[in-house]
Amino acid sequence: MTNTSTKPRVLVADDEQVIANTLAIILNQAGFEARAVYSGENAVESLDEFQPNMLISDVIMTGMTGIEAAIKVRAKLPNCKILLFSGQAATADLLEKARAQGHEFEILAKPVHPTDLLAKLRS
Repeated sequence: MTNTSTKPRVLVADDEQVIANTLAIILNQAGFEARAVYSGENAVESLDEFQPNMLISDVIMTGMTGIEAAIKVRAKLPNCKILLFSGQAATADLLEKARAQGHEFEILAKPVHPTDLLAKLRS
């Protein structure tokens, strides 16, 4: 399947389906080609077929965390921009762990306002 679309492709991963779906809708309306998945595992599985330019992921998800998914995404698609968001304090520890292994990620606090998110994506 060849991708003829010139729109930036954004993969949204959040185990809260409403959030993932809502973000994908907002992004699609804003001119992106966005797709929602509901776990880190699904995010990684969809890479071959979707090949996103950007991953937006919640950090705290059941199973694979957003950080683990982001590390796998970056390994597979080094040019993919990664934006993590979280509403939980445990994130700081996870980010520190990832940082210690040489992974730097930008993080937004939840709830993230769509305008702020779009500004980040366009920067």
